[in-house]
Amino acid sequence: MNDSLVIARRNLIRMTRIPEMILFGLIQPVMFVILFTYVFGGSMSIGGSTDPDVYKNFLMAGIFAQTVTFATAGAGAGIADDMHKGLIDRFRSLPMARGAVLTGRTVADLVQTALTLLVLAIVALLVGWRPGYAEPTNFGKVMAGFGLLLLLGYAFTWIGALIGLSVRTPEAATSGGLIWLFPVTFISNAFVDSSQMTPWLRHIAEWNPFSATVQACRQLFGDPGLSPSDAWPMQHPIWASVIYSIAIVVIFRTLAVRKYRRADG
Repeated sequence: MNDSLVIARRNLIRMTRIPEMILFGLIQPVMFVILFTYVFGGSMSIGGSTDPDVYKNFLMAGIFAQTVTFATAGAGAGIADDMHKGLIDRFRSLPMARGAVLTGRTVADLVQTALTLLVLAIVALLVGWRPGYAEPTNFGKVMAGFGLLLLLGYAFTWIGALIGLSVRTPEAATSGGLIWLFPVTFISNAFVDSSQMTPWLRHIAEWNPFSATVQACRQLFGDPGLSPSDAWPMQHPIWASVIYSIAIVVIFRTLAVRKYRRADG
């Protein structure tokens, strides 16, 4: 744990010395909020309504979830950069826990993701998102929703860590980290009502771990557009979100640490 915290501190210091990393990480999700809200707001039907305010409140849980998962690309690129510069070899030569380098990196990324999520929530409130718009909620439920989002983001950073250890350059890690994220985030209930998809695509969306977290957040935030489905993840989204995220952490942390031990730089 101590080794992991040391590495996390190192990565956080590095982030503060390269402020453009944080700045660009904040600009992209803000642009998504504004573009989706005002470009698609009046053309999407949610629960039979095309009211822009309904879509605006429906959309935010999906944007939040997309933001935390897109941090995967940054995590992979950072680890690939350390590999490329030989820094990982230096860490491997030190008397420290093998998994600490990766754990510290993912914890630092989680802190950056939390900051991004905070700014994004403020922007969402400014453009008209209101927790409790469709169903009553409270502060505890809203915080629980953000907790699920951070857990999902942390789980996906381990996928990014594995990708970063598996490629040779940061550019390849960035491309590899994004190419699979687009189908995961768009074949889901994040931006459209999944019940309007063709049957085979709807089943994929309903069992998508990403969709479970989005559905859970809409339930906890009191947002409109809960997916009307008999699929277990849609009926029990909070439990599904927790189970999916923990499973991803366990599987991909094991694979990433094993890859790290075998990496030759």
